[in-house]
Amino acid sequence: MNDWQRKSPLDWETYVNKMVKVAAIEKQEYEGWVLTVDPVSASIVLATFLENEKVSISIVLGHAVQEVEILEEGDDEMKRRLSCIFAPEEGKAYSPEELERRKNDLKTWLETNHIPVLEQGEAGRTLCVAGVLTIDPPYGPDECSSSNEIILSRVQGLVQGYLTQRE
Repeated sequence: MNDWQRKSPLDWETYVNKMVKVAAIEKQEYEGWVLTVDPVSASIVLATFLENEKVSISIVLGHAVQEVEILEEGDDEMKRRLSCIFAPEEGKAYSPEELERRKNDLKTWLETNHIPVLEQGEAGRTLCVAGVLTIDPPYGPDECSSSNEIILSRVQGLVQGYLTQRE
C-alpha cells in the first residue's frame, strides 16, 4: 500500500476542484482537475477541458499513484464547470428562477385540477403529490417518483399532458 492509499477521505477531499499533476508508476504523469477520489480504491478522477467545451475524463488507479502535486486552486467558475460535467443535459438548461417558475406553474395546475400537492425537501424544491409521489426539478414526467406504479404512470401522463399543452 502506497502513501496515497493510506490517506483518509478527508485528506483526499482537499484535492477536489484543484488542478494537479499526478506522478504514477512507470514514470507516467497526468494533469487535470480533480473531480473526485474513490474512497475504496483511492483512484483519482481527473477532468481536462478540451476545445469546443468538450471534457476528457481520466482515472488514475489508486495503487499506481506515487505523488500528487497541486498546481492551481479552482475558482468559483471552475467549481461550477466541474460540478456540471455529469449533470443531466436538461438540468443544465434551467436557471434557478426558471425552475421556481416551472414548479409554481405545475403546482398551480395540479391544485386547479383538485390534485393535492405540497412543497417539501430542501428549500421546498420537491413537489409531493397526495403524499405518495414526488416530482423533482426540472418538474417533468421523468422526475416523478413513487413506489405505486399505477399512480406513477397516471401522474406522469398528467404531467406530460400539461407540458404538451403549455408548448
